[in-house]
Amino acid sequence: MSNQPIEWRSAGRTQQGQARPRNEDAFLDGSRQGCWAVADGMGGHQGGDVASQWVVRSLASLSATGDLNQRVNAARQRLQQVSQQLAKAGNRSDARGGVTMGSTVVALLLEQGRAACVWAGDSRCYLWREQRLYQLSRDHSLQQRLMDERQLSVAQARAHPKARALTRAIGARTPLQLEVLELSTRPGDVFLLASDGLYQTLSHADLGLALSVGTPQQVLECLFATVLRRPARDDLTAVVVQP
Repeated sequence: MSNQPIEWRSAGRTQQGQARPRNEDAFLDGSRQGCWAVADGMGGHQGGDVASQWVVRSLASLSATGDLNQRVNAARQRLQQVSQQLAKAGNRSDARGGVTMGSTVVALLLEQGRAACVWAGDSRCYLWREQRLYQLSRDHSLQQRLMDERQLSVAQARAHPKARALTRAIGARTPLQLEVLELSTRPGDVFLLASDGLYQTLSHADLGLALSVGTPQQVLECLFATVLRRPARDDLTAVVVQP
């Protein structure tokens, strides 16, 4: 089913962390094409800011026409292409003594009554529905793998020295495996895309409180105000979408 572009209510914001020489996050607020994304360049890696910008630009050029399945497939193809480009760029950097270029990605695509979340890495997609918060994406991280495979508690997995290491990312040397979740939308739904620099300092109660305050811009203001009450060492990025 072809659909005409719909104007969604959305807003996005990013802010450099205090411990970063540059902001390695990027976001897409694509209300006209029904596509939004957050990308987090791999921290400490040369070109992390470039990698996240490449990811966002690849999704920004998607067409708003076609049904949701067609648009999800197109998004996956674009992300596969940019992953290969980043891997090649990383190989050239290695030859000059550099290191990997890579990025996480979480993208949301909407059409009337339907949504799809596409991701790789630990940037997250949340849904606020009927006063309840749902984490739609599952982190592609060592911490999550330890909990899944060894049935460790959150505290035990978090204590691992490499807990935050990513198991999937755009630009990684292994073939990219994107995860996709599709669902129906309901009136009143609010979606949040966030980098780990934002959600790691907030509880589920904090997130739910912010997502219930009103417009996407008001939600962003509440989220960032809450996080910035304490020093923010990592980059912070969020996109809020109301279908």
